[in-house]
Amino acid sequence: MPDLLLELRSEEIPARMQRKAAGDLKRLLTDALVEAGLTYEGAREYWTPRRLTLDIRGLNTRSADVHEERKGPRTDANEKAIEGFLRGAGLTSIDQAHVHSDPKKGDFYVAHIVKPGRPAEEIIAEVMPGIIRNFPWGNPMRSGVASAKPGSLRWVRPLQSIICLFGPEHEETRVIPFEVDGITASNITYGHRFHAPEAITVRRFADYAEKLEKAYVMLDGDRRKDIILHDARDIVFANGLELVEDEGLLEEVSGLVEWPQVLMGTFEEDYLAIPSEIIRLTIKTNQKCFVTRRPGEETLSNKFILVANIEAKDGGKEIVHGNGKVVRARLSDAKHFWTRDQGNLPDLETLGASAKKFDLDLKKPLDQRMAKLDALVVTFHAKLGTQGERVQRIRSLAAELAKVTGADPTLVDRAVILAKADLRTEAVGEFPELQGIMGHKYALLQGEDASVAAAIEDHYKPQGPSDRVPDDKVAITVALADKLDTLVGFWAIDEKPTGSKDPYALRRAALGVVRIMLERKVRLPLAKPFRQATILLLGNPDGISGPDIDALQVDLLSFFHDRLKVYLRDLGARYDLIDAVLASGQTPSSGPEPVLGLSANDDLLMVARRVEALTAFITSEDGQNLLAGTKRATQLLAAEEKKGTEVAETVNPALFRLDQEKALYKAVTEASQEAAAAIAQEDFRSAMEALSKLRGPVDQFFNDVLVNDEDPAIRANRLALLGMIRAVTGTVADFSKISG
Repeated sequence: MPDLLLELRSEEIPARMQRKAAGDLKRLLTDALVEAGLTYEGAREYWTPRRLTLDIRGLNTRSADVHEERKGPRTDANEKAIEGFLRGAGLTSIDQAHVHSDPKKGDFYVAHIVKPGRPAEEIIAEVMPGIIRNFPWGNPMRSGVASAKPGSLRWVRPLQSIICLFGPEHEETRVIPFEVDGITASNITYGHRFHAPEAITVRRFADYAEKLEKAYVMLDGDRRKDIILHDARDIVFANGLELVEDEGLLEEVSGLVEWPQVLMGTFEEDYLAIPSEIIRLTIKTNQKCFVTRRPGEETLSNKFILVANIEAKDGGKEIVHGNGKVVRARLSDAKHFWTRDQGNLPDLETLGASAKKFDLDLKKPLDQRMAKLDALVVTFHAKLGTQGERVQRIRSLAAELAKVTGADPTLVDRAVILAKADLRTEAVGEFPELQGIMGHKYALLQGEDASVAAAIEDHYKPQGPSDRVPDDKVAITVALADKLDTLVGFWAIDEKPTGSKDPYALRRAALGVVRIMLERKVRLPLAKPFRQATILLLGNPDGISGPDIDALQVDLLSFFHDRLKVYLRDLGARYDLIDAVLASGQTPSSGPEPVLGLSANDDLLMVARRVEALTAFITSEDGQNLLAGTKRATQLLAAEEKKGTEVAETVNPALFRLDQEKALYKAVTEASQEAAAAIAQEDFRSAMEALSKLRGPVDQFFNDVLVNDEDPAIRANRLALLGMIRAVTGTVADFSKISG
């Protein structure tokens, strides 16, 4: 079976795009080949800074013939109908059609059409120009003389050459000729632009990869990553150090070089007085270099690792020297930022009003920055006010949340006031990634309580499913207040996530709240902070103009439930059990009021505990009994409600005619009381065990009692009895949602 080698060579492709682009090329071409009727054994993509390569093995030489049967009109149809059938089927005479008979419809014409397969080369030459022209680059550009013409090629960087070779493993391959904007596919490529710039003629993938390797091009991106990582580890180990590994930087650096050469540079130890985070970001951002540290220590060393793309004759001394000069210059700037941020602002006299508003001490550098943030009227969002206004909202919300978390309210207030102050520091202005981190460091330098300093950094956390969750009560309180203000705010202005779009990271914020509440065991019914945050944003509820508060709460709580489902499913919970617990928070659409009051499921910690208890219980014999009995009762009741059958509002024991009715009523009443007591103690397993005792009376009731009695009053009373079962079990879960 023949193989296909494809290479698209261009000027440097941005490192962040290379892996995805190679995958897109593989997907687009293999999808097009399969759609055209070709099959293949395997395909693998490769990438370097200057090329995307695709190796497709075991490709068919031609697509299969397609046999189609097209039904035509009856044999006694008029001439125009038959002529239309012939044109559509590509026949020149009705004699070329076949006659089929149907006992009901009679005789009719059928055309047996055979579409012959096509050579693979023809299909590839046909699809490739479209794939190249419509390639999904984020920011493509036009280049060269042809760029002035309408419809000229747009590529991420100027496309320079194309290889397209097809043929069996042990025979001569053929170039599949196609052309895009004056670039014609060939069997010619080029190696490293400095070490081997000459043209290279290739025949197939093995030959291509081997010749590129000799021409100082390492084709496999993951191999380049592996070599960089292991060479870096070896060099730092030989120097008694430890590499500070960075997967994102490693991926980026491997996309900047075709022939990686790992070297070690150095800078003056005086710069180590700068916080390690600033040093690391300075060196990473400006020079794409890795930092090092002494084994077992957090502080960095003055050695860094750089990756060159040239095998220098001097062993890399000049490259190291040049990188060192740039690193020193950037660290000098960073030291300047660090020093300036600890000094006084030049316009302190203008910050008095803001200082008074937030109880700030203008003798302290971080307080000055918060006053400056407010005085400059820095916008948080056009519809949600300034950063200063937002801090005031978070301050009020956090004061209430502190009553729930048990945090010191004075420390919470101080942490909220300073939480956004580092946005006005020069270090964060240069490196926004240090938001919170620098606030923590500056807070400690000016003598703030350790909990306040930690909360300034941790109130942004967790920022993802694997990020650390705050553990200090002050940090937990400020983090919850910050995220809830954000979510309520964007819900109030109808800027909710849609589909895959979430520009304000609201899903991440909601998941952060979920993780804090569940992992730190925070009992916080969300309805109250939702309402408080809405009122803080929109004003007095009596004269409120904007979205209805209740509608906003319901919609936002539904969003939280979706995030909770994702979190619990990742922990292994069954989707139907989660839905069953969440559905139990809704009052039944008809029938008697439940014996136990139903919550709106806004206490996410309790929802999670109920799911956990239900998961353990439902697989037991008692659980299966409860599920079977409850489903039987609720399904019958639901069917009668759907038909419009009358259901009594309450059960009237005086209408009982049989002992089985009395026994079931007694069992439901007792189970309700036991379950209520257990739920009051938040013992959901015991509540379920109490309800499981209903199985026997329910079975006996259905075996001996006709629910749909001829007497409407008795029938309505018996249906109301089933309604009691649904209501009391609904305090734990909606068992109709459970599979099985």
